[in-house]
Amino acid sequence: MRRTGVNRLLLGVVGAVLLAVGVLVLAGGLDLYRRLGADPPGWWPLTSPDQPVLSARSRTRWADSTWWWPTVIGGLAVVIAGTAWWLVAQLRRSGPAGLVVPTPGATGLRLRVRTRALEEALENGTATLPEVERAGVRLVRAPGHPRLRGAVRLTPGGDPAALVEHFDTGPRTDARTSLGLPELPADLRIRVLQAAQPGSRRRRGRRRPPRVE
Repeated sequence: MRRTGVNRLLLGVVGAVLLAVGVLVLAGGLDLYRRLGADPPGWWPLTSPDQPVLSARSRTRWADSTWWWPTVIGGLAVVIAGTAWWLVAQLRRSGPAGLVVPTPGATGLRLRVRTRALEEALENGTATLPEVERAGVRLVRAPGHPRLRGAVRLTPGGDPAALVEHFDTGPRTDARTSLGLPELPADLRIRVLQAAQPGSRRRRGRRRPPRVE
């Protein structure tokens, strides 16, 4: 799953939790339970406008216990550290922001292509190859040169070896030539769909992605 997918999932879960808590607080503050004749959840403390979210007994229940404050401080430290890690992960890119495109014969002209534009071009070129149902390609950092990482799903009965050859002579060669790179290594994770057969179960196993050097 890409970073954007993880972010959407986390934000969706946090948003759903906050929305549910907000609706419960609003219902208790506006006395909607009594007005509508609804029963609040048994574990929810705020059921009328005169009640606090946390009662004095709840706030001081474990205050005298030796484990209480270390647990609170440790929990808050974990939350802060996790939030800081997530923020740093958003600011850090897994690949270069862009690559310089050579312009032979044009003195003083400097062209730069965005990484995402290059990835989309590679994905589109890979998706048009024979027997390819879906393709995703990313450009990642590597010592001294960029590297491609792709995930390709083939139609039932697809030939992985043929895909590697077509990818090598097609999208990868085109990208390497356009960028003027001496080499552009690639790791491909290939999945071949199997046709469903009555009474048979599909076996799933992990295969190491083939490398195109």
